[in-house]
Order: sequence, then C-alpha cells, then structure tokens
Amino acid sequence: MAQLFFKHGAMNSGKSIEILKVAHNYEEQNKPVLLFTSGIDDRDEVGYVSSRIGLRRKVIPVFDHTNIFEYVKHHHEQNEQLYCVLIDEVQFLKKEQVLQLTNIVDELNIPVMGFGLKNDFQNELFEGSRYMLIYADKIEEMKTICWFCHKKATMNLRVDENNKPVYTGEQIQIGGNDTYYPVCRRCHGNPPL
Repeated sequence: MAQLFFKHGAMNSGKSIEILKVAHNYEEQNKPVLLFTSGIDDRDEVGYVSSRIGLRRKVIPVFDHTNIFEYVKHHHEQNEQLYCVLIDEVQFLKKEQVLQLTNIVDELNIPVMGFGLKNDFQNELFEGSRYMLIYADKIEEMKTICWFCHKKATMNLRVDENNKPVYTGEQIQIGGNDTYYPVCRRCHGNPPL
C-alpha cells in the first residue's frame, strides 16, 4: 500500500542527496519515478535538484498554480507505471498541493516522498511542512550536526552579509551556506559569531 513520507531536516542534512539517491535506486531497477522541486528555489537554476556535493538533476518545477495530482495522473495514464513521486523543498508547497499528494497516494496508489525543512529561521513551520506533518503516514528526521558545536542541528540560523544573526524578516529567503547555518537550539539563540 502506498504511503506519504515526510523526510525533514535542518540545512545541510543531506535531503537533496537523499532524494537523488532514492530516484537512482528506483531507476536502476527500471522503476520510473517523477521528481519535483519548488519553482522558487533558484539557487542553481529553476527546475533542478542540486546537492552540495555536486550531484544535480533536472526535475519538474512546482509553482503556486501547479496541480501536482493532475500532472502525475496524466503522466501515469499516458506513460508506463510510476513507482514513486519525489518532491524536494516540500516546505514551499501550499496546503492544496499537500492534499494533492495525499490524493496521489490514496487514489493512484503511488508512494510520495517529500523532502524539506520543517521550520524556518524564526522556528515557525512552513505551510508545506505543517500540512506534511499533519497528513504524512511516516515522518523521518534527517540529522546533521550544529555548525558551531557537537550537538544535533534542529534549527536554521539566518545570517546577513556581515555574518550577523537575523531573527526578523520574510519567511522565505532562498540561500545556502552564505545565508543559513544548521544549528542546535542553544546556538540558535546565542550563536558564537
């Protein structure tokens, strides 16, 4: 039976490399998958999943108006059987799109794996993450270590161009190691910068 999976972790926890690995494992066995990512993530280019270690793959970009269920349903009906749907940066999805993922699982019987951040730099849930936490059949934390100490990173610290902590502002600001550090709770509140 198909299920909806939510694999979340702080920045640098290996989410993108994991989604690429999962896709490779399916495809190596001739089991087709569809990969999606948020269309607002333009760090590498729109429509690409890229890992920090250099692996990169063109995928289907998702925008606010994208109906993921209809796209998957059409592809599934017109092509060969799909074995899995994979979505990177799932935190940027809207509630309606998370519900579309549940329909892919429940109506089309195709497993869906969403990878993304759980909380933003202010430790508030992203919309997509909130609804993934509510609707996912299985939730898994992907772990990494704090940028400043040896503890597990559970938060994301945003920094400005002078490497000073930022605790206010827009929820979404696309960035990598130049903008965010994975940190533990203690270092989030009192970073040794």
